[in-house]
Amino acid sequence: MGELVNVTVADHLATIRLDRPPMNAVNTRMQAELSEAAAYVGRVPQVRAAVVYGGPKVFAGGADVKEMADKSNLDMGAFTQRLQAAFTAVAEIPKPVVAAITGYALGGGLELALCADFRVCGESAKLGQPEILLGIIPGAGGTQRLPRLIGPARAKNLIFTGRMVDAAEALRIGLVDEVVPDAEVYTAATRLAARFVTGPAQALRAAKHAIDAGLDVGLDTGLEIERLHFSALFATEDQKIGMHSFIDDGPGKARFLGH
Repeated sequence: MGELVNVTVADHLATIRLDRPPMNAVNTRMQAELSEAAAYVGRVPQVRAAVVYGGPKVFAGGADVKEMADKSNLDMGAFTQRLQAAFTAVAEIPKPVVAAITGYALGGGLELALCADFRVCGESAKLGQPEILLGIIPGAGGTQRLPRLIGPARAKNLIFTGRMVDAAEALRIGLVDEVVPDAEVYTAATRLAARFVTGPAQALRAAKHAIDAGLDVGLDTGLEIERLHFSALFATEDQKIGMHSFIDDGPGKARFLGH
């Protein structure tokens, strides 16, 4: 699909592959290609789930510091707007997304991983938000998505110190969902994502939106978002399949069509 980000699809599962050696530093071109990749994965009905993968050695080392170092504050306002938009496009893919983290996920790399629904990392992976060591703060969602995931105190600890955490600590604090041997990261991530490929696509889309949108509003508004999605799903074929399968054959035996 692109020079720095490409998408492959097999068995209804898309892989969004970052490919900018040696560290997959996120520059302006990668931002644009990430947005395009996310839009493609989101709109193609044959794709039911996705994995974001940086390759066997590194997920992403962060934004491209060389590209940013001499920019003005006005330049960076526009740059960060594009960067946030690219990552938000990944976060808003209306399908289950798993980040497969090898090596380093630092700065913008961790912020990209935070846009996935689940994170699988290798045993030697290192994760962190080191921007404070450069005299700045995270600018692509770290101050917002990280505390929503692991809580404000833990997020402040990582952001204020700029320290890296290893895989064991990342799992303990809820930053990642699974730790596997380094060589098995992509396989484990695709195995997790594949669980959703045969699920009810419209219900998964609704569940993801209800959860994500509900985090940003009050409880009453969140409940209304849930109610609207819940009732709308009774217009889908999968709802009929799921409920009649439950009645006739018991739970867990439905074969959904995805619409």
